[in-house]
Amino acid sequence: MPLSEIFADLGVSPLSNSFLKKEDLVQEEPKYPLVAYVCSNCFLVQLQEFEKPENIFHDYAYFSSFSDTWLEHSRNYVEMITRRFRFDSNSLVVEIASNDGYLLQYFKEKSIPILGIEPAENVARVAEKKGIPTLTKFFNSQMATDLAKSGKQADLIIGNNILAHVPQLNDFISALKIMLKPKGLVTLEFPHLLQLVLQNQFDTIYHEHFSYFSLNTIQKIFSSHGLVVFDVEEIPTHGGSLRIYCKHPENHDFSLSDAVNQVIKKEAEYGLTLISTYTNFAQKIKNIKKSILEFFYSAQKEKRKIVCYGAAAKGNTLLNYCEISSEFIEYAVDRNPHKQGLYLPGSHIPIKDPNEILKTKPDYLFILPWNLKDEIVQQMSHIRQWGGKFVTPIPRVVIHP
Repeated sequence: MPLSEIFADLGVSPLSNSFLKKEDLVQEEPKYPLVAYVCSNCFLVQLQEFEKPENIFHDYAYFSSFSDTWLEHSRNYVEMITRRFRFDSNSLVVEIASNDGYLLQYFKEKSIPILGIEPAENVARVAEKKGIPTLTKFFNSQMATDLAKSGKQADLIIGNNILAHVPQLNDFISALKIMLKPKGLVTLEFPHLLQLVLQNQFDTIYHEHFSYFSLNTIQKIFSSHGLVVFDVEEIPTHGGSLRIYCKHPENHDFSLSDAVNQVIKKEAEYGLTLISTYTNFAQKIKNIKKSILEFFYSAQKEKRKIVCYGAAAKGNTLLNYCEISSEFIEYAVDRNPHKQGLYLPGSHIPIKDPNEILKTKPDYLFILPWNLKDEIVQQMSHIRQWGGKFVTPIPRVVIHP
């Protein structure tokens, strides 16, 4: 039965990571409806699939290691998880969507056996150069069955910010169960739908993200596949995420944490079990769009120079939905050299090295990956020398001195 309740209608947009070369600018870009729907029964928020994951992730522009904040988060996770659950040289740790080895490298330092699964060939090659064994495939139930038969069941399966990218959600969760040892555990991190709603994070909606989750919904889905969510943490990454811990129901080594019921209760208190909460979100999006455009029009009237920091996927959603182009923004900068020299999809804003900012001295640095504000402000604090200011758009437009 097709979903009919609209959670967010962001018009039409190109794929948020489909960066352009200069010669591509004369061609018409493929654009697709960007509409998120909500199930009125289970409250799962989903997008339609317009492009196969094989086409989106074959050659991927996102490399996790270019964020110092994310590396620190990953290092802290490894310290915590190895201490809490006593993983050692006899354990096998498997990460799905292991990217450039940003996380598994810290297990490697502890001499814990590891295996990365990363479908993007260009990113996987970087991981392998670091000595991270990596399978360049999409994780699914057939792959999990093959690995289990070859003795590659895992003591720990990690999936950070992968669950939203999976169009075949049921098969993916089945694969986790197949891949997991009887006494093993799964940890998954994903942006919390509650924070998306409370903090106006509409820009985290893009075609590469097929699903958006509350813990209430996640618990039901995993239970239907024979996995138990036995613990959860609310963590600050990506504007507010959940880290869930899952096990086989037959595994009695891990008891159910009170945190699970506490988060589900919190979600209910904020209305995540009411369809009106979801259908009312559309007006909040329109309001934030209005305030973003007011900032750009005002800056243009005052002849202020604006540059964007971060060629982030969420930023492309924001720019395209608000119809902001090079008319308002001279260029964007990004630390990732794989993005430099390209152009943002839709807006066609050129991407340059951050050092360009020293040459042009913009009045405003508009931070598209607002979740990394503290890291970016610290890196770019020198713009204050000429009176430059930082701007973040979410949950509302704020100009930071």
